Amino acid sequence: MTGDLTVFPAAAGDGDVVGEIHAESWKAAYAGFFAPRFFAEAVRHRRGKWHDVLAAAGSPDSDPGGDTAGDTAGDTGGTGGTGGTGGTGGTGGTVLLAAAGGRPLAFSYFGSPPAAPESAEIFGFYAHPDGWGSGVAGALMTATLDEMRESGVRRVHLWTLRDTPRSRRFYAKCGFAESGAVRGHDFGDGHPIPQVEYALTLR
Repeated sequence: MTGDLTVFPAAAGDGDVVGEIHAESWKAAYAGFFAPRFFAEAVRHRRGKWHDVLAAAGSPDSDPGGDTAGDTAGDTGGTGGTGGTGGTGGTGGTVLLAAAGGRPLAFSYFGSPPAAPESAEIFGFYAHPDGWGSGVAGALMTATLDEMRESGVRRVHLWTLRDTPRSRRFYAKCGFAESGAVRGHDFGDGHPIPQVEYALTLR
């Protein structure tokens, strides 16, 4: 795929676009980790949830992690898991979209806790399989880190599945390093899956 790469804040009306990227990325990267019935419902949920997330983003009562915390997945040069719908900071999180040739193909969702604005977590970072290898995810990560840096963030971290080498290679390529922390994350089926933490100090 060729074409100009652009990055822009997600708007309240972009729920279908973000949901499509999230669902298709999950289908490509995560199918082998879950039972078929649970997985089908998980994909359906991720396809439809973003209308509410984008509507709530930036609200002082919203939770920036929500059920996407620890939900970072990957493509490669692209991977394939944020304030507010217009790029606002704070508890609502920020959602950025990246497009190749005018088609949105990746999104990031990130935020900082009010008590520690110098730290941020990438809650979700996904690329549609159609965008893998296009450079869209790399452009999105650069823009995501630039926005954090401009907001005063100095340390960024994320969690990704231990057994997704594609995403782990991508984060390493972007300058992240394993922190050494490992956890089991339950996506709702009662079977925790190992995740590893990656961290980056911004300068």
